[in-house]
Amino acid sequence: MSTLSAAEALEQARTGDVWLFRGPSGADKAIRLLTNAPVNHVAMVVQLEDLPPLLWHTEMGRTLEDVWTGEHSRGAQLNRLDDAIGVWTGKYRQIAFVRHFDGEISRDQEDALLRVIAEYDGRPFPRTRRLVGKWLSGRLRREASEQAVYCAELLAITFTRMGLLDARTPANWFDPGRFWSGDRLDLLGGASLGPEQAVEPGSG
Repeated sequence: MSTLSAAEALEQARTGDVWLFRGPSGADKAIRLLTNAPVNHVAMVVQLEDLPPLLWHTEMGRTLEDVWTGEHSRGAQLNRLDDAIGVWTGKYRQIAFVRHFDGEISRDQEDALLRVIAEYDGRPFPRTRRLVGKWLSGRLRREASEQAVYCAELLAITFTRMGLLDARTPANWFDPGRFWSGDRLDLLGGASLGPEQAVEPGSG
C-alpha cells in the first residue's frame, strides 16, 4: 500500500474521495468485529470552488467545528479536512486511509450533494443498540426510517442521491467495510474509487 503525507492528501482532495479510519478504542474494535471489516469509520471529501477541502461524515464526538452551522455538535457534520485529519489521527489515534474518486462530478450532482448536507447536517448519531438494529435491518434489505444516521449510511445516502449508487440498496445495508477495496462497491456512471493510500499523521 502506498502512502501520502497529510499535505499531499489535502492537495489532491476532490469531491467523492473516501476516507477510512481504523482506531484502537473498544468501540472501534467492536464495530470492526460486528461488521467483519478492517475499518470502523468512513467519510467523504467535499471540495467546493475556492473553499478548503471539507469532510462530510457523522460521529459521536463534537471536537470539530461544523462549517455548515459554525457549531460543535455530535452527529452528521461538515468539517475542514485538515482539522479532521489532525483530530482523527491525533486525539482519536486512528490510522487514516484515502481512496481517490475517479469520475466526473456534474453540477447537478454537486447540487444534490448540497441538498443532502442541508437535510442531514446535525442529525444525531444512533445509540449503540439502535445502530446495531439499523445495520441488521439493512442486512435483511429493510430500509430504516430512524432520523439518527451512522457514518456508512450517511455516505450511502449521499452517493445514492448523487446518482453514484443503486437506489434499490437500502442505505443501512452499508457498513464502513463496504467502502474498503476488499469489498466490491459498484459505482454508477463510470465512476470508481482507487486503491487505499495510507495517510501519514502529522505530516501536513
